[in-house]
Amino acid sequence: MMAPDARRARRWRSAAGGATGRHGVYPRALGAPVFLSLVLCLAIPAIGQSGARPASRAKPPAASPAAPVQPQTVAMPGEAPTLPGLPGIDTTAWLYKGSDLTRDPEWKFGTLPNGLRFAVRKNGVPPGQVSVRVRVDAGSLNESDAERGYAHFIEHLSFRGSKYVPDGEAKRVWQRFGATFGSDTNAQTTPVSTTYKLDLPSASEAGLDDSLKILSGMMEQPVLTDATVTAERPVVLAEQREQPGPQVRIGDAIRSTFFAGQPLADRSPIGSIKTLEAATGASIKAFHDRWYRPENTVVIISGDMDPALFGRLIVKNFADWKPVGAFTAAPDFGKPDPAAPAAQAIAEPSLPAVVTLGVVRPWVYKDDTAIMNQTRLVDVLATRLISRRLETRARAGGSYLQAGVSIDDVSRSANLTSVNIVPIGTDWEAALKDVRAVIADAQTNAPSQAEVDREYADFDTIMRTQVETARVEAGARQADDMVGALDIRETVAGPETSYKILQDAKAKGMFTPATLLAASKRIFEGTATRALVNTITADPAAVAKLETALKADVSGLAGLRRQQNAVTFAALPPLGKPGVVASREKIAAFDMEQVTYANGTRLLLFPNTGETGRVYVRVRFGRGYSAIPANKPSPAWAGDLALVAGGIGKLDQGDLDQLTAGRRIGLDFGIDDDAFTLGALTSPADYADQLTLMAAKLAFPAWDAAPVARARVAALAAFAGYESSPDGVLSRDLEKLLRAGDPRWGTPSRESVEALNAKDFRKFWEPLLKTGPIEVSVFGDVKSEEAIAAVAKSFGAIAARSASTAVAAPVRFPAHVATPVMRTHTGPQNQAAAVIAWPTGGGIEAITESRRLDVLAQVFADRLFERLRQAAGASYSPNVQSQWPTGMNSGGRLVAIGQVAPEKVAFFFETARKIAAELVSTPIADDELQRIKRPMGQYIMRASTGNQFWMQQLGGATYDPRRIDATKRIAEDLVSTTPADLQAVAAKYLRPDRDWTMAVVPAAAPKPAAK
Repeated sequence: MMAPDARRARRWRSAAGGATGRHGVYPRALGAPVFLSLVLCLAIPAIGQSGARPASRAKPPAASPAAPVQPQTVAMPGEAPTLPGLPGIDTTAWLYKGSDLTRDPEWKFGTLPNGLRFAVRKNGVPPGQVSVRVRVDAGSLNESDAERGYAHFIEHLSFRGSKYVPDGEAKRVWQRFGATFGSDTNAQTTPVSTTYKLDLPSASEAGLDDSLKILSGMMEQPVLTDATVTAERPVVLAEQREQPGPQVRIGDAIRSTFFAGQPLADRSPIGSIKTLEAATGASIKAFHDRWYRPENTVVIISGDMDPALFGRLIVKNFADWKPVGAFTAAPDFGKPDPAAPAAQAIAEPSLPAVVTLGVVRPWVYKDDTAIMNQTRLVDVLATRLISRRLETRARAGGSYLQAGVSIDDVSRSANLTSVNIVPIGTDWEAALKDVRAVIADAQTNAPSQAEVDREYADFDTIMRTQVETARVEAGARQADDMVGALDIRETVAGPETSYKILQDAKAKGMFTPATLLAASKRIFEGTATRALVNTITADPAAVAKLETALKADVSGLAGLRRQQNAVTFAALPPLGKPGVVASREKIAAFDMEQVTYANGTRLLLFPNTGETGRVYVRVRFGRGYSAIPANKPSPAWAGDLALVAGGIGKLDQGDLDQLTAGRRIGLDFGIDDDAFTLGALTSPADYADQLTLMAAKLAFPAWDAAPVARARVAALAAFAGYESSPDGVLSRDLEKLLRAGDPRWGTPSRESVEALNAKDFRKFWEPLLKTGPIEVSVFGDVKSEEAIAAVAKSFGAIAARSASTAVAAPVRFPAHVATPVMRTHTGPQNQAAAVIAWPTGGGIEAITESRRLDVLAQVFADRLFERLRQAAGASYSPNVQSQWPTGMNSGGRLVAIGQVAPEKVAFFFETARKIAAELVSTPIADDELQRIKRPMGQYIMRASTGNQFWMQQLGGATYDPRRIDATKRIAEDLVSTTPADLQAVAAKYLRPDRDWTMAVVPAAAPKPAAK
């Protein structure tokens, strides 16, 4: 079962394959910082060829006969139809067969006579949008050895050309409808399925009908010929080439270790170069005809129209689809092999040392019932509790930087308990011993009731929040949840149903020290325990050491558990008397209000019920990058990792975790061009305390040394990875290079990181937290007077702040170079990256020009995509962006980046410069301009229905009213942009004598000549 929006509540990692999902609706440990996300995903690496999604389960379809299915009655005996108006269509709720869960009444279902199923519902978030998903129950696990990569290859070919659209035209059709390629139109291949995705903005019946017609042709008759395969093959190979080598290798090693003897061990959806190069039109078509069948397909729609219309249009466009050949049953995904080796080792010098353990069990289908979910919930609470103890130990300093436990259903191949450990340095044996000791303690000694209550409180808040915010659940998320449900054979449940399951389990006494003790034992039992270690440098004895470490007795080594006392908001340092309101001013254009308090704090207030149950709070203070020195390195880079974790007053991070247990309260830190920020998404019941916590953080920051030390270790662990791929090099160097070496941006040097200490960190940050103006933004489900009073009691109550005396240094763009700036990487020899950039401007005064540059960048990106990917297959995902800082008067740039083969670097520069010259010399055609502007306009329309859009646009507006005027003109500036406007900004900025270029090539490869 999956409740809506569960993905926001949890940090599930997609286990071994895209949207394959995991066991249950419930989240695992929250609050554990993910320090090394840029280095390594510590769970079983996702192998879906698109953004991964969480999932749920639905009963698998029965094997279909070879002959066409005969028309069915409107409803199966004893079941009510969900869409009574479709004659000859079975509209009973096929998803819930075998489940005792309350059916979500918003979902309507149907099964066509040819076996195709559908699930549709009405959803008006965002208004006018219709989200369509077409899921085919065939992924990389359906491939034979000779077909590896075919499921994903068909995904590409289906978009390229099909029954109703010629080669490359589908993208343009949907652009004219306002859909953005890559975000609104996309697809994903996982080990168990292939899903085609369309989010159609401002949808009309005609537009949806045309879109479903196109999708039906893509499913039934994509153009699968030797010519199209030959044309698309370079694109697929480019996608394969652009994957980060070290992460791919360690991911492959984990899967081959954990799932030895099963197809999943070596079934990455991208396939192998050998099979991709051998693919022909006939061989691809054979795979398509075998698996792309109506009885293997589900059409899912969630959008702002009548579900009955959705049903009629699905019948109209998909009912005539006839399968080719006899039905083929899905292959057996196998079971874990108990005889497979228990330990393996790999040496990846560009990744930190890491140990990952897995207890594997066979995946077994179970009907999605309440008791099954409640039993699962006890297991997940046990993983959360153990993960919290591991995190507590890591915060205190020790042998590992990070460790956590999760339980997952993996691609219908195994049920897995995984333990992921990042040691400090290379002493992985000590880290493994300490982590195993914590787990052994959890299996031996029951937790306290207070610990159990703590974990339950967080779950209760998550599920209650889903009930409170159900009205604003986006249709695209609901459609994705349904896809995930099918991937691991679960149902979907409404938020009320999910919350009731949780509450009923609590009422039945299922969450006790005894039940969590039993679960802590149960989740580490299975067919086999397996482990993989990355030793960084080759160690012939590593496997033997790992086998010994797994058997070592660790009982009694965990030490004393932290005894966390109860903490209330009374424990925070007192802020002072509530502030006095000095002035109030309406901002009529946006139905907002500006409030100024006597201490100088300013409030931008936007009370609205557009997002029920949500309150967005953001605090801008000081001057951000403008206050950081531009002439020397500083500890600014460590702020995100160590400032929030440093504590408040006498409370450390553990106390603050306890303080906010069961509350929707958070604390995120960021740096903008002209302000530092604290932000959180909270609730109507919690936002007043959220403001108090933020104000206390500014007024009474604590300076715990442990987070600073942890930040240093985390940053040092990342260094080797920077050189392992072109992406890594760009993430390390590009921002600083594009600002002429300004140390405020980019990755700090190893010497700077090694020199970081708690004393210098405090010396740098303490005055920055104390100085500069404060602007509080409160947007969402609040009442005006209550919000004004809440800010008065928090930020209005702190002492008046002194002004910042720092003089902001201008941001410079690097000088034009005749040949590219060169960097090298140590990754695969077939990987390179190329960058070309032009300087633009900055500041709010010329915001209209910046918006024209945004349009120009999208035109540039579309042309670069067409020429580099579609025509030449040289790059899978070239990117162009215009970046214009509104908080600074300089520093803007238009940047094009492409990952290419080393021999294609010069071709990238040649193509980009040719496009730039064309934009200067020739006005853009009207059709092309409209295909760019409509998706951009639709994005603005959709984004503007949410509070975050307005909060982002109006940040700093209480101190700079020009931002209010600029925000009023967003739509006007886009609509009024003409071909002449774009040609003018292109002539002004895309000058060949001012461009700057960079290339990242393999360390052993010859440097390419520039053109």
